[in-house]
Amino acid sequence: MQRTLNDMRPVYVIGAGWHRYQPLSEDSYATLGLAAVRGALADAGIEWPAVESAYFAKALLPMAPGRPMLRHLGATGIPVMHVENASASGSAAFRQACMEVASGMCEVALAVGVDKPAPVARGEAAMGIPQLAEDAIVPFTHFALLADQYAQRHGVDQQDFARVAVKNHGNGARNPNAHRQQPRTLEEVLGGRPVSGSLTTLQCCPVGEGAAAVIVASEAAIRRLGVDGGKPVRVTASAARSQRLYEDATRFDANLTEETTRLALQQAGLRPDQIDVLELHDAFTVEEVEYVEAMGLCGPGRAVPLLREGAWDIGGRCAVNPSGGLIAMGHPIGPTGIGQVGEIALQLRGEAGARQHPGARVGLAHMVGVGAVCYVHTLQRD
Repeated sequence: MQRTLNDMRPVYVIGAGWHRYQPLSEDSYATLGLAAVRGALADAGIEWPAVESAYFAKALLPMAPGRPMLRHLGATGIPVMHVENASASGSAAFRQACMEVASGMCEVALAVGVDKPAPVARGEAAMGIPQLAEDAIVPFTHFALLADQYAQRHGVDQQDFARVAVKNHGNGARNPNAHRQQPRTLEEVLGGRPVSGSLTTLQCCPVGEGAAAVIVASEAAIRRLGVDGGKPVRVTASAARSQRLYEDATRFDANLTEETTRLALQQAGLRPDQIDVLELHDAFTVEEVEYVEAMGLCGPGRAVPLLREGAWDIGGRCAVNPSGGLIAMGHPIGPTGIGQVGEIALQLRGEAGARQHPGARVGLAHMVGVGAVCYVHTLQRD
C-alpha cells in the first residue's frame, strides 16, 4: 500500500520569502535567489546553518546553479538537489523537501526556486518523432480552443473568461511581490492585444524573473530552534500525478487536475468545500474556470456564475489566487509553485495584509507542468 505524507511525521512550513517577480533585468540569478532565501530565514527566525538540505527549482537557468548561489550564505556542506519539472518545478522541489523532513532524513529543509527568461526546448523536440501540429498548437492556441469549447458547452460569453483576469489583476495590485501590480477593468482586459482566439495579453501570464523560498521543518526542529509558535503551518497532503489516456484528450489538464486533487484531499481528509484559499495554475484565464470545477469546488458550468457573484474573491466563499495568480503574480517558472505555498502560509497565519482572506484555515496549492504533470499540496493551520 502506498504511503502518504500523513503516514510519516508532521511537516511544517515555518518561513517564506520572495524576490519580486518582474521583467528581465540586469540582476543576477544569485541576487534574486539570495533575497528570497534570506527572506525565508528571517521569516522563520532561524540562521542558515540550521538548514540541513536544499532543493533548487529552475527551468530556464543553466546546469547546477544552486551551489554557486547558496555558498554565499555559508559553505555548510549540505546536500543540494536541482529540480526541473517545467511549470511544476517549484512544486516538485517543495514535495521533495517535505518528504525528506517527513521521513526523518533531515530536520530542516529549504525549497527555493529561481529563474530568468531564456530560450528553452521542450523534451518532445529531442524525441525524433514528428508532431503533426507542433507549429500550430502552441500553449496559448490550445487554451484559446479550450475557452471556445467551454463557452459552447456551458453557454457563457468570452468576456466571462476576462473576468478571471480582472479579479486576479486586482489581487496582484495588493501584492508587493507581483509582476503585475495594476488593477484592470473588464474593458482594459478585453481591449488588450489579441494573442489567440478570445485571449488577450492581459489574460495570459507574464514569464519574467524572480525567486521564492520556503523552509520546512519537523516538530522537533521547531522546538529546538525556538521558532515562533505563530509561524508553523502544517503540510497535510502532497499528491503528484502524470498524464494518462483520457476519453476527452483535449481536456487532459483538467482531467489530471481532478485526479491529483482528489488524491490530495483524500490524504488530508478534506472536502473541496473546506478549502478557504486556493492558489492554482492560471497561465491562461480559462484554466481557472476549468480547474475550480475539476477540483470539485463547484459543479460543471457553475464556475462562471459563481465568479460573477464574487464567490472566488478575497472575502468570498473561497479566495482563488489571492496572490494574483500566474496572471498577475507572474510565472517565472522555477519559483512559481514555491511562491504559491508561501502565499498560502501567509494567508493561514493571517499575515497576507491587504489581500488577507478572513478566517483562512485550509489552503491548497496546484500546479500543472507541460508534459503533463500535476502537483497538489494542502496546508492547514493546527
